[in-house]
Amino acid sequence: MPQHVVQEGQARFRVGAAFYRPQSAIARDLATLAAALYRQRHGRLRVLDAMTGCGVRPLRYSLEAGADWVWANEGNPELAGLLQENLASLPGERYRLSHRDAHQVFLDCFQQRDFYDLVDIDNFGGPAPYVSTGLWATRLGGLLYLTSTDGRATGGHDPERSLRTYGAWARSHPAVYEQGLRLLLGHAAQTAAARGLGIEPVFSLFTGQVHRVMVRLTRKPTLNEKTYGFLAYCHRCGHFQTLPWRHLGRETCVCGPDTAPVVSGPLWLGPLHDGATVTAMQALAEDWTWRSQARLLATMAEEIDLPPYYFPLGEIGRRGRMDIPNRDRLIAALQAQGHRAAVASMDRQGVKTDAAFETCLAVARTIQQTRNPKPETRNL
Repeated sequence: MPQHVVQEGQARFRVGAAFYRPQSAIARDLATLAAALYRQRHGRLRVLDAMTGCGVRPLRYSLEAGADWVWANEGNPELAGLLQENLASLPGERYRLSHRDAHQVFLDCFQQRDFYDLVDIDNFGGPAPYVSTGLWATRLGGLLYLTSTDGRATGGHDPERSLRTYGAWARSHPAVYEQGLRLLLGHAAQTAAARGLGIEPVFSLFTGQVHRVMVRLTRKPTLNEKTYGFLAYCHRCGHFQTLPWRHLGRETCVCGPDTAPVVSGPLWLGPLHDGATVTAMQALAEDWTWRSQARLLATMAEEIDLPPYYFPLGEIGRRGRMDIPNRDRLIAALQAQGHRAAVASMDRQGVKTDAAFETCLAVARTIQQTRNPKPETRNL
Protein backbone atom coordinates (compact mmCIF):
# COMPACT_ATOMS: atom_id res chain seq x y z
CA MET A 1 0.00 0.00 0.00
CA PRO A 2 1.60 3.32 -1.01
CA GLN A 3 2.33 5.74 1.81
CA HIS A 4 0.65 9.11 1.85
CA VAL A 5 2.60 12.24 1.05
CA VAL A 6 3.20 14.71 3.87
CA GLN A 7 3.44 18.44 3.20
CA GLU A 8 5.28 20.86 5.45
CA GLY A 9 5.85 24.35 4.11
CA GLN A 10 6.63 23.89 0.42
CA ALA A 11 8.16 20.46 0.98
CA ARG A 12 6.29 17.31 -0.05
CA PHE A 13 7.76 14.01 1.11
CA ARG A 14 7.09 10.52 2.40
CA VAL A 15 8.13 9.53 5.91
CA GLY A 16 8.48 5.76 5.54
CA ALA A 17 10.67 4.29 8.28
CA ALA A 18 12.43 7.60 8.92
CA PHE A 19 11.97 9.64 12.08
CA TYR A 20 9.70 12.65 11.67
CA ARG A 21 8.20 14.77 14.45
CA PRO A 22 5.38 17.00 13.12
CA GLN A 23 5.37 18.94 16.42
CA SER A 24 8.88 20.21 15.62
CA ALA A 25 7.72 22.01 12.46
CA ILE A 26 8.07 25.35 14.29
CA ALA A 27 11.79 24.64 14.79
CA ARG A 28 12.14 24.06 11.05
CA ASP A 29 10.07 27.16 10.32
CA LEU A 30 12.39 29.40 12.33
CA ALA A 31 15.48 27.76 10.84
CA THR A 32 14.11 28.36 7.35
CA LEU A 33 13.50 32.04 8.16
CA ALA A 34 17.02 32.44 9.59
CA ALA A 35 18.52 30.69 6.57
CA ALA A 36 16.57 32.84 4.11
CA LEU A 37 17.65 35.98 5.96
CA TYR A 38 21.27 34.80 5.95
CA ARG A 39 21.13 34.35 2.18
CA GLN A 40 19.65 37.82 1.72
CA ARG A 41 22.47 39.35 3.75
CA HIS A 42 25.41 37.32 2.40
CA GLY A 43 24.33 36.41 -1.12
CA ARG A 44 24.92 32.69 -0.58
CA LEU A 45 23.65 29.76 1.46
CA ARG A 46 25.35 26.38 1.72
CA VAL A 47 23.70 24.01 4.19
CA LEU A 48 24.87 20.78 5.81
CA ASP A 49 22.06 18.74 7.36
CA ALA A 50 23.99 16.15 9.33
CA MET A 51 21.08 13.89 10.36
CA THR A 52 18.52 14.42 7.69
CA GLY A 53 15.98 11.71 8.57
CA CYS A 54 13.24 11.85 5.94
CA GLY A 55 14.80 14.85 4.17
CA VAL A 56 12.28 17.53 5.12
CA ARG A 57 14.98 20.03 6.19
CA PRO A 58 17.07 19.99 2.98
CA LEU A 59 13.84 20.30 0.99
CA ARG A 60 12.75 23.35 2.94
CA TYR A 61 16.18 24.98 2.97
CA SER A 62 16.31 24.63 -0.80
CA LEU A 63 12.72 25.42 -1.74
CA GLU A 64 11.94 28.14 0.80
CA ALA A 65 15.27 29.61 1.94
CA GLY A 66 16.83 29.48 -1.55
CA ALA A 67 19.88 27.43 -0.56
CA ASP A 68 22.48 27.22 -3.34
CA TRP A 69 23.71 23.85 -2.11
CA VAL A 70 22.47 21.35 0.48
CA TRP A 71 24.32 18.33 1.77
CA ALA A 72 21.83 15.83 3.21
CA ASN A 73 23.56 13.21 5.32
CA GLU A 74 21.76 10.32 6.99
CA GLY A 75 23.67 7.70 8.95
CA ASN A 76 21.12 4.98 8.22
CA PRO A 77 21.77 3.59 4.70
CA GLU A 78 18.43 1.76 4.78
CA LEU A 79 16.75 5.12 4.15
CA ALA A 80 18.63 5.63 0.87
CA GLY A 81 15.67 4.77 -1.36
CA LEU A 82 13.26 6.96 0.58
CA LEU A 83 15.62 9.94 0.52
CA GLN A 84 16.37 9.57 -3.17
CA GLU A 85 12.64 9.68 -3.83
CA ASN A 86 12.01 12.64 -1.52
CA LEU A 87 14.92 14.73 -2.81
CA ALA A 88 14.24 13.97 -6.48
CA SER A 89 12.32 17.24 -6.81
CA LEU A 90 15.56 19.19 -6.29
CA PRO A 91 17.98 19.87 -9.16
CA GLY A 92 20.76 17.28 -8.99
CA GLU A 93 23.49 19.94 -9.06
CA ARG A 94 22.12 21.60 -5.90
CA TYR A 95 22.33 18.79 -3.38
CA ARG A 96 24.35 15.81 -2.22
CA LEU A 97 23.08 12.73 -0.42
CA SER A 98 25.34 10.56 1.73
CA HIS A 99 25.08 7.90 4.43
CA ARG A 100 28.00 8.43 6.79
CA ASP A 101 28.72 9.01 10.44
CA ALA A 102 28.12 12.69 11.22
CA HIS A 103 31.49 13.08 12.98
CA GLN A 104 33.31 11.82 9.87
CA VAL A 105 31.40 14.30 7.73
CA PHE A 106 32.30 17.22 9.98
CA LEU A 107 36.00 16.33 10.15
CA ASP A 108 36.19 15.75 6.39
CA CYS A 109 34.69 19.21 5.87
CA PHE A 110 37.43 20.72 8.03
CA GLN A 111 40.23 18.81 6.33
CA GLN A 112 38.98 19.83 2.89
CA ARG A 113 38.29 23.44 4.03
CA ASP A 114 34.68 22.88 2.94
CA PHE A 115 32.86 25.11 5.43
CA TYR A 116 29.11 25.64 5.53
CA ASP A 117 26.95 28.69 6.17
CA LEU A 118 24.48 26.60 8.17
CA VAL A 119 25.12 23.29 9.91
CA ASP A 120 21.94 21.68 11.24
CA ILE A 121 22.39 18.90 13.84
CA ASP A 122 19.04 17.39 14.82
CA ASN A 123 20.28 14.64 17.13
CA PHE A 124 18.50 12.55 19.74
CA GLY A 125 19.57 12.97 23.37
CA GLY A 126 22.30 15.37 24.47
CA PRO A 127 24.37 17.57 22.16
CA ALA A 128 27.81 16.84 23.59
CA PRO A 129 29.08 14.37 20.99
CA TYR A 130 28.29 16.72 18.10
CA VAL A 131 28.96 20.30 19.17
CA SER A 132 32.72 19.87 19.15
CA THR A 133 32.95 18.25 15.72
CA GLY A 134 30.10 20.32 14.26
CA LEU A 135 32.15 23.47 14.83
CA TRP A 136 34.77 22.12 12.40
CA ALA A 137 32.30 22.27 9.50
CA THR A 138 30.87 25.72 10.26
CA ARG A 139 32.08 28.84 8.48
CA LEU A 140 33.18 31.76 10.66
CA GLY A 141 30.13 33.98 10.84
CA GLY A 142 28.00 30.97 9.88
CA LEU A 143 25.17 29.35 11.79
CA LEU A 144 25.14 26.18 13.88
CA TYR A 145 21.75 24.73 14.85
CA LEU A 146 21.95 22.52 17.94
CA THR A 147 19.52 20.14 19.64
CA SER A 148 18.84 18.55 23.02
CA THR A 149 16.01 16.13 23.73
CA ASP A 150 17.31 15.09 27.15
CA GLY A 151 14.74 16.82 29.33
CA ARG A 152 15.54 14.60 32.30
CA ALA A 153 19.08 15.98 32.50
CA THR A 154 18.23 19.61 31.73
CA GLY A 155 15.24 19.51 34.09
CA GLY A 156 17.38 18.68 37.10
CA HIS A 157 16.17 15.10 37.51
CA ASP A 158 19.56 13.58 36.69
CA PRO A 159 22.30 16.05 37.70
CA GLU A 160 25.09 13.55 37.14
CA ARG A 161 24.04 13.03 33.51
CA SER A 162 23.84 16.81 33.12
CA LEU A 163 27.39 17.00 34.46
CA ARG A 164 28.60 14.42 31.95
CA THR A 165 26.79 16.06 29.03
CA TYR A 166 27.09 19.79 29.70
CA GLY A 167 29.82 20.00 32.32
CA ALA A 168 27.17 21.59 34.55
CA TRP A 169 25.09 20.59 37.56
CA ALA A 170 21.40 21.10 36.78
CA ARG A 171 18.91 21.39 39.64
CA SER A 172 15.12 21.20 39.53
CA HIS A 173 13.19 24.49 39.80
CA PRO A 174 10.18 26.17 38.10
CA ALA A 175 12.16 27.60 35.16
CA VAL A 176 13.76 24.39 33.87
CA TYR A 177 12.46 24.90 30.30
CA GLU A 178 14.69 27.96 30.02
CA GLN A 179 17.47 26.21 31.92
CA GLY A 180 17.66 23.61 29.14
CA LEU A 181 18.27 26.33 26.55
CA ARG A 182 20.93 27.97 28.70
CA LEU A 183 22.74 24.69 29.36
CA LEU A 184 22.85 24.06 25.63
CA LEU A 185 24.15 27.56 24.88
CA GLY A 186 26.67 27.40 27.70
CA HIS A 187 28.04 24.11 26.42
CA ALA A 188 28.38 25.54 22.92
CA ALA A 189 30.08 28.70 24.21
CA GLN A 190 32.54 26.76 26.35
CA THR A 191 33.36 24.31 23.54
CA ALA A 192 33.96 27.16 21.10
CA ALA A 193 36.04 29.12 23.64
CA ALA A 194 38.36 26.14 24.08
CA ARG A 195 39.27 26.63 20.40
CA GLY A 196 39.63 30.39 20.69
CA LEU A 197 36.21 30.99 19.10
CA GLY A 198 32.87 32.30 20.30
CA ILE A 199 29.15 31.92 19.75
CA GLU A 200 26.31 34.42 19.65
CA PRO A 201 22.74 33.15 20.06
CA VAL A 202 20.52 33.87 17.06
CA PHE A 203 17.38 32.40 18.63
CA SER A 204 16.54 29.81 21.27
CA LEU A 205 13.43 27.64 21.12
CA PHE A 206 11.71 25.12 23.37
CA THR A 207 8.93 23.22 21.61
CA GLY A 208 7.55 21.39 24.64
CA GLN A 209 9.83 18.37 24.20
CA VAL A 210 12.90 19.59 22.34
CA HIS A 211 15.41 22.37 23.03
CA ARG A 212 16.92 23.96 19.91
CA VAL A 213 19.35 26.87 19.73
CA MET A 214 20.82 28.50 16.65
CA VAL A 215 24.15 30.23 17.23
CA ARG A 216 26.50 32.30 15.10
CA LEU A 217 30.17 31.33 15.16
CA THR A 218 32.47 34.28 15.94
CA ARG A 219 36.22 34.82 15.78
CA LYS A 220 36.56 35.83 19.43
CA PRO A 221 35.30 33.97 22.50
CA THR A 222 32.09 35.28 24.05
CA LEU A 223 32.54 33.29 27.23
CA ASN A 224 33.14 35.52 30.27
CA GLU A 225 31.91 36.04 33.82
CA LYS A 226 28.87 38.00 32.64
CA THR A 227 27.68 35.49 30.05
CA TYR A 228 28.62 32.23 31.80
CA GLY A 229 27.81 31.61 35.44
CA PHE A 230 25.26 30.15 37.81
CA LEU A 231 21.57 30.40 38.65
CA ALA A 232 20.42 30.09 42.26
CA TYR A 233 16.86 29.29 43.33
CA CYS A 234 15.30 29.30 46.79
CA HIS A 235 12.72 26.56 47.31
CA ARG A 236 11.57 28.33 50.46
CA CYS A 237 10.46 31.67 48.95
CA GLY A 238 10.67 31.17 45.14
CA HIS A 239 13.38 33.80 44.58
CA PHE A 240 15.83 33.48 41.66
CA GLN A 241 19.23 35.16 41.41
CA THR A 242 22.25 34.93 39.15
CA LEU A 243 25.48 33.98 40.82
CA PRO A 244 28.93 34.94 39.46
CA TRP A 245 31.88 32.61 39.85
CA ARG A 246 33.54 34.74 42.53
CA HIS A 247 30.48 34.44 44.78
CA LEU A 248 30.29 30.65 44.73
CA GLY A 249 30.02 29.31 48.27
CA ARG A 250 28.65 32.60 49.58
CA GLU A 251 25.12 32.45 48.19
CA THR A 252 22.27 33.55 50.45
CA CYS A 253 18.64 34.40 49.85
CA VAL A 254 16.57 37.52 50.45
CA CYS A 255 14.28 35.53 52.74
CA GLY A 256 17.02 35.04 55.33
CA PRO A 257 20.73 34.29 55.87
CA ASP A 258 19.94 30.79 57.12
CA THR A 259 18.41 29.77 53.77
CA ALA A 260 20.73 28.21 51.21
CA PRO A 261 19.47 28.35 47.59
CA VAL A 262 20.11 25.46 45.23
CA VAL A 263 22.59 26.32 42.48
CA SER A 264 22.56 25.24 38.81
CA GLY A 265 25.40 25.73 36.38
CA PRO A 266 27.55 26.86 34.92
CA LEU A 267 25.24 27.91 32.10
CA TRP A 268 24.72 30.76 29.63
CA LEU A 269 23.49 33.96 31.33
CA GLY A 270 23.54 36.22 28.26
CA PRO A 271 20.64 36.92 25.88
CA LEU A 272 18.78 33.96 24.38
CA HIS A 273 18.24 35.74 21.05
CA ASP A 274 19.82 38.34 18.79
CA GLY A 275 17.43 41.28 18.67
CA ALA A 276 18.20 42.54 15.17
CA THR A 277 18.01 39.07 13.63
CA VAL A 278 14.82 38.06 15.43
CA THR A 279 13.15 41.33 14.39
CA ALA A 280 14.21 40.79 10.77
CA MET A 281 12.94 37.19 10.92
CA GLN A 282 9.62 38.48 12.24
CA ALA A 283 9.31 40.91 9.33
CA LEU A 284 10.08 38.12 6.87
CA ALA A 285 7.52 35.84 8.54
CA GLU A 286 4.90 38.55 8.14
CA ASP A 287 5.83 38.92 4.46
CA TRP A 288 5.31 35.16 4.07
CA THR A 289 2.01 35.42 6.04
CA TRP A 290 3.40 33.12 8.72
CA ARG A 291 1.33 34.72 11.47
CA SER A 292 1.93 32.31 14.35
CA GLN A 293 5.68 32.28 13.67
CA ALA A 294 5.71 36.09 13.59
CA ARG A 295 3.93 36.23 16.95
CA LEU A 296 6.46 33.84 18.49
CA LEU A 297 9.36 35.91 17.18
CA ALA A 298 7.75 39.07 18.60
CA THR A 299 7.58 37.32 21.99
CA MET A 300 11.25 36.40 21.71
CA ALA A 301 12.18 40.01 20.91
CA GLU A 302 10.38 41.26 24.03
CA GLU A 303 12.24 38.95 26.43
CA ILE A 304 15.81 39.54 25.19
CA ASP A 305 16.99 41.88 27.97
CA LEU A 306 15.12 40.23 30.82
CA PRO A 307 16.73 38.06 33.57
CA PRO A 308 17.67 34.43 32.79
CA TYR A 309 14.62 32.86 34.43
CA TYR A 310 10.84 33.20 34.54
CA PHE A 311 7.94 32.67 36.93
CA PRO A 312 5.23 30.18 35.91
CA LEU A 313 1.72 31.44 36.64
CA GLY A 314 0.91 28.15 38.36
CA GLU A 315 3.81 28.69 40.77
CA ILE A 316 2.55 32.19 41.61
CA GLY A 317 -0.91 30.81 42.31
CA ARG A 318 0.42 27.92 44.39
CA ARG A 319 2.71 29.99 46.58
CA GLY A 320 0.18 32.80 46.90
CA ARG A 321 -2.64 30.36 47.69
CA MET A 322 -4.82 32.01 45.09
CA ASP A 323 -6.28 31.34 41.67
CA ILE A 324 -3.77 31.31 38.84
CA PRO A 325 -3.44 34.98 37.84
CA ASN A 326 -4.30 36.25 34.40
CA ARG A 327 -1.02 36.49 32.49
CA ASP A 328 -1.67 39.66 30.53
CA ARG A 329 -3.15 41.53 33.52
CA LEU A 330 -0.15 40.58 35.64
CA ILE A 331 2.31 41.77 32.97
CA ALA A 332 0.43 45.06 32.52
CA ALA A 333 0.31 45.65 36.28
CA LEU A 334 4.04 44.98 36.68
CA GLN A 335 4.81 47.34 33.81
CA ALA A 336 2.57 50.01 35.39
CA GLN A 337 4.78 49.82 38.48
CA GLY A 338 7.89 50.45 36.38
CA HIS A 339 9.06 46.86 36.01
CA ARG A 340 9.96 45.19 32.74
CA ALA A 341 7.80 42.15 32.05
CA ALA A 342 6.92 39.93 29.09
CA VAL A 343 5.56 36.53 28.18
CA ALA A 344 8.17 33.75 28.43
CA SER A 345 8.65 32.33 24.93
CA MET A 346 9.51 28.87 26.28
CA ASP A 347 6.40 28.76 28.50
CA ARG A 348 3.32 30.70 27.43
CA GLN A 349 2.00 30.37 30.97
CA GLY A 350 5.08 32.06 32.42
CA VAL A 351 6.21 35.65 32.98
CA LYS A 352 9.73 36.97 32.55
CA THR A 353 10.33 40.08 34.60
CA ASP A 354 12.94 42.01 36.55
CA ALA A 355 10.51 42.23 39.46
CA ALA A 356 11.19 40.06 42.49
CA PHE A 357 9.00 37.02 43.02
CA GLU A 358 7.46 38.55 46.15
CA THR A 359 6.47 41.58 44.05
CA CYS A 360 4.76 39.30 41.52
CA LEU A 361 2.84 37.67 44.38
CA ALA A 362 1.75 41.04 45.78
CA VAL A 363 0.65 42.33 42.38
CA ALA A 364 -1.23 39.10 41.63
CA ARG A 365 -3.06 39.37 44.98
CA THR A 366 -4.04 42.95 44.24
CA ILE A 367 -5.43 41.94 40.85
CA GLN A 368 -7.45 39.15 42.42
CA GLN A 369 -8.81 41.36 45.20
CA THR A 370 -9.82 43.98 42.66
CA ARG A 371 -11.71 41.42 40.61
CA ASN A 372 -13.23 39.64 43.63
CA PRO A 373 -13.81 42.26 46.36
CA LYS A 374 -15.06 41.01 49.71
CA PRO A 375 -18.75 41.73 50.25
CA GLU A 376 -19.57 44.50 52.70
CA THR A 377 -20.88 43.49 56.08
CA ARG A 378 -23.68 45.56 57.63
CA ASN A 379 -24.80 45.72 61.21
CA LEU A 380 -28.50 45.08 61.52
